[in-house]
Amino acid sequence: MRGIKENKIMRFSYLIFLAAISVSCQKNKKSGISNIHSFPNSLNEISGITMLSNNKVYAINDSGNDNTLFCLDLKGEILQQIKIPETKNIDWEDLAYDHKDNIYIGDFGNNSNDRKDLNIYKVSGILSNSLSVSKIEFTYEDQKKFPPKKKELNFDVEAFIYLKNNLYLFTKNRSKKAKGITKLYKIPTTSGQHIAKLIGEYEICNNNSDCFITGAAINKTNDKIALLTHDKVFLLRDFKGDNLWNGNIQKIKLHHNSQKEGVCFKNDSTLFITDEKTGHKKASLYEYQLD
Repeated sequence: MRGIKENKIMRFSYLIFLAAISVSCQKNKKSGISNIHSFPNSLNEISGITMLSNNKVYAINDSGNDNTLFCLDLKGEILQQIKIPETKNIDWEDLAYDHKDNIYIGDFGNNSNDRKDLNIYKVSGILSNSLSVSKIEFTYEDQKKFPPKKKELNFDVEAFIYLKNNLYLFTKNRSKKAKGITKLYKIPTTSGQHIAKLIGEYEICNNNSDCFITGAAINKTNDKIALLTHDKVFLLRDFKGDNLWNGNIQKIKLHHNSQKEGVCFKNDSTLFITDEKTGHKKASLYEYQLD
Protein backbone atom coordinates (compact mmCIF):
# COMPACT_ATOMS: atom_id res chain seq x y z
CA MET A 1 0.00 0.00 0.00
CA ARG A 2 1.31 3.39 -0.97
CA GLY A 3 2.08 5.86 1.76
CA ILE A 4 0.41 9.26 2.11
CA LYS A 5 3.52 11.03 0.86
CA GLU A 6 3.72 8.83 -2.26
CA ASN A 7 0.04 9.39 -3.05
CA LYS A 8 0.51 13.16 -2.77
CA ILE A 9 3.47 13.00 -5.17
CA MET A 10 1.45 10.97 -7.67
CA ARG A 11 -1.51 13.38 -7.46
CA PHE A 12 0.83 16.34 -7.90
CA SER A 13 2.48 14.68 -10.93
CA TYR A 14 -0.96 13.98 -12.42
CA LEU A 15 -1.97 17.62 -11.99
CA ILE A 16 1.23 18.73 -13.74
CA PHE A 17 0.44 16.30 -16.58
CA LEU A 18 -3.09 17.71 -16.95
CA ALA A 19 -1.75 21.26 -16.90
CA ALA A 20 0.76 20.40 -19.63
CA ILE A 21 -2.02 18.94 -21.78
CA SER A 22 -4.16 22.01 -21.18
CA VAL A 23 -1.34 24.39 -22.15
CA SER A 24 -0.61 22.33 -25.26
CA CYS A 25 -4.26 22.43 -26.32
CA GLN A 26 -4.42 26.17 -25.69
CA LYS A 27 -1.38 26.71 -27.89
CA ASN A 28 -2.90 24.69 -30.74
CA LYS A 29 -6.18 26.52 -30.37
CA LYS A 30 -4.41 29.86 -30.27
CA SER A 31 -2.43 29.09 -33.40
CA GLY A 32 -5.39 28.10 -35.56
CA ILE A 33 -3.07 26.62 -38.19
CA SER A 34 -3.36 22.91 -38.96
CA ASN A 35 -0.77 20.74 -40.71
CA ILE A 36 -2.70 18.56 -43.15
CA HIS A 37 0.06 17.07 -45.31
CA SER A 38 3.84 16.69 -45.58
CA PHE A 39 5.26 16.85 -49.10
CA PRO A 40 7.72 14.41 -50.69
CA ASN A 41 11.20 15.49 -51.76
CA SER A 42 9.91 16.57 -55.18
CA LEU A 43 8.23 19.55 -53.46
CA ASN A 44 10.90 20.36 -50.87
CA GLU A 45 11.24 23.95 -52.08
CA ILE A 46 7.62 24.78 -52.76
CA SER A 47 7.46 28.52 -53.35
CA GLY A 48 3.97 29.29 -54.63
CA ILE A 49 0.45 27.85 -54.79
CA THR A 50 -2.90 28.76 -56.32
CA MET A 51 -6.29 27.15 -57.05
CA LEU A 52 -8.33 26.87 -60.23
CA SER A 53 -12.04 26.24 -60.79
CA ASN A 54 -11.51 22.46 -60.74
CA ASN A 55 -10.79 22.73 -56.99
CA LYS A 56 -7.23 21.55 -57.47
CA VAL A 57 -4.19 23.22 -55.96
CA TYR A 58 -1.25 24.03 -58.25
CA ALA A 59 2.30 24.45 -56.95
CA ILE A 60 5.84 25.24 -58.06
CA ASN A 61 9.35 24.98 -56.66
CA ASP A 62 11.75 27.91 -56.69
CA SER A 63 15.26 28.38 -58.14
CA GLY A 64 17.45 25.34 -58.68
CA ASN A 65 14.48 23.24 -59.81
CA ASP A 66 12.95 22.51 -63.20
CA ASN A 67 9.91 23.97 -64.98
CA THR A 68 7.30 21.67 -63.43
CA LEU A 69 3.81 22.69 -62.33
CA PHE A 70 2.40 20.28 -59.73
CA CYS A 71 -1.33 19.54 -59.49
CA LEU A 72 -2.48 18.56 -55.99
CA ASP A 73 -5.75 17.48 -54.45
CA LEU A 74 -7.19 19.27 -51.41
CA LYS A 75 -5.28 16.92 -49.11
CA GLY A 76 -1.95 17.85 -50.68
CA GLU A 77 -1.38 14.62 -52.60
CA ILE A 78 0.34 15.04 -55.98
CA LEU A 79 -2.03 14.12 -58.81
CA GLN A 80 -0.02 15.29 -61.81
CA GLN A 81 3.29 16.86 -62.78
CA ILE A 82 3.05 19.18 -65.77
CA LYS A 83 6.11 20.36 -67.68
CA ILE A 84 5.56 23.94 -68.83
CA PRO A 85 6.98 24.30 -72.36
CA GLU A 86 9.14 27.23 -73.48
CA THR A 87 9.94 28.21 -69.90
CA LYS A 88 12.94 28.16 -67.61
CA ASN A 89 12.90 28.25 -63.82
CA ILE A 90 15.45 30.95 -63.05
CA ASP A 91 13.72 31.82 -59.78
CA TRP A 92 10.03 30.94 -59.74
CA GLU A 93 8.52 32.48 -56.62
CA ASP A 94 4.72 32.65 -56.80
CA LEU A 95 1.56 31.71 -58.72
CA ALA A 96 -1.54 33.73 -59.53
CA TYR A 97 -4.76 32.86 -61.36
CA ASP A 98 -7.48 34.63 -63.33
CA HIS A 99 -11.13 33.72 -63.81
CA LYS A 100 -10.43 32.06 -67.16
CA ASP A 101 -8.28 29.43 -65.41
CA ASN A 102 -5.01 30.86 -66.66
CA ILE A 103 -2.07 30.50 -64.30
CA TYR A 104 0.66 33.14 -64.01
CA ILE A 105 4.13 31.98 -62.94
CA GLY A 106 6.24 34.70 -61.39
CA ASP A 107 9.87 34.27 -62.43
CA PHE A 108 10.89 37.38 -60.52
CA GLY A 109 12.96 36.15 -57.59
CA ASN A 110 15.73 38.73 -57.34
CA ASN A 111 17.69 38.29 -54.10
CA SER A 112 20.61 40.45 -55.25
CA ASN A 113 18.35 43.02 -56.94
CA ASP A 114 20.47 42.78 -60.11
CA ARG A 115 18.29 40.82 -62.54
CA LYS A 116 17.46 42.31 -65.93
CA ASP A 117 15.46 39.31 -67.16
CA LEU A 118 12.41 39.47 -64.91
CA ASN A 119 9.29 37.91 -66.38
CA ILE A 120 5.95 36.28 -65.73
CA TYR A 121 4.71 33.29 -67.73
CA LYS A 122 1.00 33.20 -68.58
CA VAL A 123 -0.02 29.55 -68.98
CA SER A 124 -3.34 28.79 -70.68
CA GLY A 125 -5.15 25.52 -71.39
CA ILE A 126 -4.17 23.78 -68.18
CA LEU A 127 -7.58 22.19 -67.62
CA SER A 128 -7.95 21.13 -71.25
CA ASN A 129 -4.40 19.73 -71.51
CA SER A 130 -3.66 22.05 -74.42
CA LEU A 131 -0.95 24.24 -72.96
CA SER A 132 0.09 27.54 -74.47
CA VAL A 133 2.52 29.98 -72.90
CA SER A 134 3.09 33.70 -73.35
CA LYS A 135 5.76 35.81 -71.69
CA ILE A 136 5.31 39.09 -69.83
CA GLU A 137 8.69 40.81 -69.43
CA PHE A 138 9.18 43.83 -67.21
CA THR A 139 11.49 46.24 -65.41
CA TYR A 140 10.73 48.48 -62.43
CA GLU A 141 10.18 52.12 -63.27
CA ASP A 142 12.23 53.37 -60.32
CA GLN A 143 15.23 51.01 -60.57
CA LYS A 144 18.23 52.72 -62.15
CA LYS A 145 21.14 50.58 -60.95
CA PHE A 146 21.64 46.79 -60.98
CA PRO A 147 22.13 46.26 -58.10
CA PRO A 148 21.17 49.49 -56.35
CA LYS A 149 22.78 50.71 -53.13
CA LYS A 150 22.36 48.44 -50.09
CA LYS A 151 19.87 50.85 -48.55
CA GLU A 152 17.69 50.58 -51.70
CA LEU A 153 17.46 46.79 -52.14
CA ASN A 154 13.69 46.70 -52.56
CA PHE A 155 13.30 45.08 -56.00
CA ASP A 156 12.95 41.44 -54.99
CA VAL A 157 9.44 40.00 -55.41
CA GLU A 158 7.99 36.74 -54.10
CA ALA A 159 4.29 37.63 -54.12
CA PHE A 160 1.70 38.78 -56.65
CA ILE A 161 -2.00 38.60 -57.56
CA TYR A 162 -4.19 39.04 -60.63
CA LEU A 163 -6.90 41.71 -60.39
CA LYS A 164 -8.96 43.30 -63.18
CA ASN A 165 -6.62 42.47 -66.07
CA ASN A 166 -3.50 43.56 -64.21
CA LEU A 167 -0.88 41.91 -62.06
CA TYR A 168 0.04 43.48 -58.71
CA LEU A 169 3.49 42.71 -57.30
CA PHE A 170 4.55 43.07 -53.65
CA THR A 171 8.25 43.47 -52.91
CA LYS A 172 10.36 41.68 -50.33
CA ASN A 173 12.49 44.46 -48.90
CA ARG A 174 16.15 43.45 -48.51
CA SER A 175 17.49 46.95 -47.86
CA LYS A 176 20.17 47.32 -45.21
CA LYS A 177 18.76 48.64 -41.92
CA ALA A 178 15.42 49.25 -43.60
CA LYS A 179 12.05 49.15 -41.95
CA GLY A 180 9.48 46.68 -43.24
CA ILE A 181 8.35 48.71 -46.22
CA THR A 182 6.76 46.76 -49.07
CA LYS A 183 6.34 48.41 -52.46
CA LEU A 184 3.39 47.70 -54.76
CA TYR A 185 3.81 47.57 -58.56
CA LYS A 186 1.32 47.08 -61.39
CA ILE A 187 1.83 45.58 -64.85
CA PRO A 188 -0.66 44.47 -67.53
CA THR A 189 -1.23 40.83 -68.41
CA THR A 190 -0.43 41.22 -72.12
CA SER A 191 2.70 39.61 -73.51
CA GLY A 192 5.70 41.77 -74.38
CA GLN A 193 7.95 44.20 -72.51
CA HIS A 194 6.48 46.43 -69.82
CA ILE A 195 7.45 48.96 -67.19
CA ALA A 196 6.19 47.98 -63.74
CA LYS A 197 4.44 51.08 -62.42
CA LEU A 198 5.00 51.94 -58.77
CA ILE A 199 1.58 52.30 -57.14
CA GLY A 200 2.62 52.92 -53.55
CA GLU A 201 4.31 51.50 -50.51
CA TYR A 202 3.30 50.44 -47.04
CA GLU A 203 5.21 49.87 -43.80
CA ILE A 204 3.78 46.61 -42.56
CA CYS A 205 6.12 46.46 -39.57
CA ASN A 206 9.24 48.13 -38.18
CA ASN A 207 11.44 45.03 -38.18
CA ASN A 208 12.47 44.05 -41.70
CA SER A 209 13.49 40.49 -40.81
CA ASP A 210 10.06 39.89 -39.27
CA CYS A 211 7.88 40.94 -42.20
CA PHE A 212 9.29 39.69 -45.50
CA ILE A 213 6.32 39.24 -47.87
CA THR A 214 6.76 35.73 -49.30
CA GLY A 215 3.37 35.02 -50.89
CA ALA A 216 0.07 36.61 -51.89
CA ALA A 217 -3.44 35.48 -52.81
CA ILE A 218 -6.82 36.97 -53.66
CA ASN A 219 -10.20 35.32 -53.17
CA LYS A 220 -12.71 34.53 -55.93
CA THR A 221 -14.82 37.62 -55.29
CA ASN A 222 -11.77 39.90 -55.37
CA ASP A 223 -12.49 41.56 -52.05
CA LYS A 224 -9.85 39.92 -49.83
CA ILE A 225 -6.09 39.77 -50.30
CA ALA A 226 -3.81 37.69 -48.08
CA LEU A 227 -0.13 38.59 -47.78
CA LEU A 228 2.05 35.95 -46.16
CA THR A 229 5.19 36.20 -44.03
CA HIS A 230 7.00 33.47 -42.10
CA ASP A 231 4.69 33.87 -39.09
CA LYS A 232 1.88 36.25 -40.07
CA VAL A 233 -0.86 36.94 -42.58
CA PHE A 234 -1.88 40.47 -43.51
CA LEU A 235 -5.49 40.50 -44.68
CA LEU A 236 -6.44 43.43 -46.94
CA ARG A 237 -10.10 44.36 -47.38
CA ASP A 238 -12.23 47.33 -48.52
CA PHE A 239 -9.56 48.48 -50.98
CA LYS A 240 -10.48 50.61 -53.96
CA GLY A 241 -8.70 51.20 -57.25
CA ASP A 242 -5.02 50.44 -57.66
CA ASN A 243 -3.87 51.40 -54.19
CA LEU A 244 -4.52 48.15 -52.36
CA TRP A 245 -3.22 49.69 -49.13
CA ASN A 246 -6.11 52.17 -48.84
CA GLY A 247 -8.61 49.84 -47.16
CA ASN A 248 -8.67 47.84 -43.95
CA ILE A 249 -5.46 45.93 -43.10
CA GLN A 250 -5.65 43.23 -40.45
CA LYS A 251 -2.48 41.67 -39.02
CA ILE A 252 -2.97 38.02 -38.07
CA LYS A 253 -0.32 36.29 -35.97
CA LEU A 254 -0.08 32.61 -36.86
CA HIS A 255 1.92 31.67 -33.74
CA HIS A 256 3.81 29.29 -36.00
CA ASN A 257 7.19 30.25 -37.45
CA SER A 258 8.61 28.46 -40.50
CA GLN A 259 9.81 29.28 -44.00
CA LYS A 260 6.34 29.87 -45.36
CA GLU A 261 6.31 30.66 -49.09
CA GLY A 262 2.87 29.91 -50.58
CA VAL A 263 -0.70 30.97 -49.84
CA CYS A 264 -4.08 30.71 -51.58
CA PHE A 265 -7.75 30.85 -50.64
CA LYS A 266 -9.40 27.44 -50.29
CA ASN A 267 -12.61 29.37 -49.78
CA ASP A 268 -13.59 32.74 -48.34
CA SER A 269 -12.93 31.65 -44.77
CA THR A 270 -9.97 29.27 -45.22
CA LEU A 271 -6.40 29.71 -46.40
CA PHE A 272 -4.03 27.07 -47.68
CA ILE A 273 -0.43 27.85 -46.62
CA THR A 274 2.79 26.02 -47.51
CA ASP A 275 6.33 26.12 -46.23
CA GLU A 276 9.66 24.78 -47.48
CA LYS A 277 11.75 22.01 -45.99
CA THR A 278 14.16 23.21 -43.30
CA GLY A 279 16.53 20.79 -41.62
CA HIS A 280 14.70 17.59 -40.70
CA LYS A 281 11.28 19.25 -41.04
CA LYS A 282 9.51 18.38 -44.30
CA ALA A 283 7.76 20.92 -46.50
CA SER A 284 4.09 20.96 -45.54
CA LEU A 285 0.59 22.08 -46.48
CA TYR A 286 -1.45 23.83 -43.78
CA GLU A 287 -4.97 25.15 -43.36
CA TYR A 288 -5.79 28.36 -41.52
CA GLN A 289 -9.32 29.43 -40.59
CA LEU A 290 -9.94 33.16 -40.89
CA ASP A 291 -12.22 34.92 -38.41
